[in-house]
Amino acid sequence: MLLLYACTAARGYAQDLSPAAILSGQELIYSGRFGAARIYFAELGASHPAEPAPPILEASALIWWGEASGQEMFQAESIDVLLNEGLRRARAAVASAPDTATLVRSLFWLGTALGYHARQAELRGSFWPASRHARAMQEVLERALALDSACVDCLLGLGVYDYALARAGAMPRLVARIIGLGGGDARRGLERMRRAADQGGYARWEARWVYGNALLREADREPDLREQGLRVIGELASQFPENPAFRRVLEGGSGP
Repeated sequence: MLLLYACTAARGYAQDLSPAAILSGQELIYSGRFGAARIYFAELGASHPAEPAPPILEASALIWWGEASGQEMFQAESIDVLLNEGLRRARAAVASAPDTATLVRSLFWLGTALGYHARQAELRGSFWPASRHARAMQEVLERALALDSACVDCLLGLGVYDYALARAGAMPRLVARIIGLGGGDARRGLERMRRAADQGGYARWEARWVYGNALLREADREPDLREQGLRVIGELASQFPENPAFRRVLEGGSGP
């Protein structure tokens, strides 16, 4: 049975999704076509049952849908189900990866799913699970980066990890210290996010969104960064004018 599963997983990866197929679905998300993106990735996941990216990005479509509508816990149970499926597929892909390139890609998607899990847990106020998921994400992405220093997409999750720890509130910071996550490094986190925003592939648009919002938060400490943050979000709004999340920030609302 285990041998059969391993062979099935290997066949699934032999039918790799092209980067273009994944990026096309992501463009639907950032264009504000969240329902269409969800259907696109659901169909992609059904046709590529060993690929971790589709369920993870279907969850991302729902997360963005909630973000755009101002509903933080939008479809939270469905998101959890999709992320769990993405984790299952990513772990199987890591275990059966036939080469380093496939392993790095699988680790990236595993780290992405863990990062989204951390986000969902934090929104619920569940700081312990959020910290555990964040630490697991950091370990996975560091492993991927050690295997391939060109994994610029990996820098987004690592940058968010650094920045979030450095700017965490009292309770999350206490939990982080207790379980040994360290104190983070805001400057390094911002630089990692910037590199992912400038040079990333799958993570490029998400990195620009997160980086722009981080700069706006940092403007409380360094006012000059506000203009830079608005410029980053403004470029996204110009590229994707139908996404209400981008417009809301420019109109004075809040980001993630």
